Amino acid sequence: MTDFATVEWAVSPAPVDYEAAVAFMERRVRDIRESGAPELVWLLEHPPLYTAGTSAKTDDLKDASRFPVYETSRGGQYTYHGPGQRVAYVMLDVGSRGRDVRDFVQKLEAWVIEALDAFNVKGEIRCGRVGVWVDRTQPGGPTREDKIAAIGLRLKRWVSFHGISLNVEPDLSHFGGITPCGISQDGLGVTSLVDLGLPVTMADADAALKSAFRQIFLSELRDVEAPLQAQAS
Repeated sequence: MTDFATVEWAVSPAPVDYEAAVAFMERRVRDIRESGAPELVWLLEHPPLYTAGTSAKTDDLKDASRFPVYETSRGGQYTYHGPGQRVAYVMLDVGSRGRDVRDFVQKLEAWVIEALDAFNVKGEIRCGRVGVWVDRTQPGGPTREDKIAAIGLRLKRWVSFHGISLNVEPDLSHFGGITPCGISQDGLGVTSLVDLGLPVTMADADAALKSAFRQIFLSELRDVEAPLQAQAS
């Protein structure tokens, strides 16, 4: 292990309001930088909603009336969050972890790939396409690749927030109200662990993410109570 301080690990038991979650992250990022608060990885689900990253294009919002739409400071384009999708918000001190944003993003990708490996799913990275993908091309058939995890990040004074979202068992039809992450080419879509035919529960996914985080980020983890428990209950 490195000499990084222990990272706190929290899991919310019920869907968390998006704006409340962002407000909490803003406070925690400030406290990490200014007061030495512990780093935190926060696993949760949101009610169905769309978020627009800093590169979002208006035309990629196909149905603005379907779910609430939130402007957000993370990088990227439009994405969907909802039940059955594990969101992992990472509030980590990138400044003390090398001050290398590219390396940090690569570690987030490697974290997802390592977690997927626990279910014998081969996650892959594609040049020019953010996130983690699964090749579903059948022998003799056309190329098909589906996105199973998204990455959207923001750094403030070298502390990260926002993070990743892994599709465990969301309603994939909910992605139809947007062009997810601006990807509209033929042969590209969205999938989940259950859509791949795997009977994976959210608890299974959490265990895989926790083990993979230790390996990729070389950090000890300490379980803590999730933020905003009163709002989530």
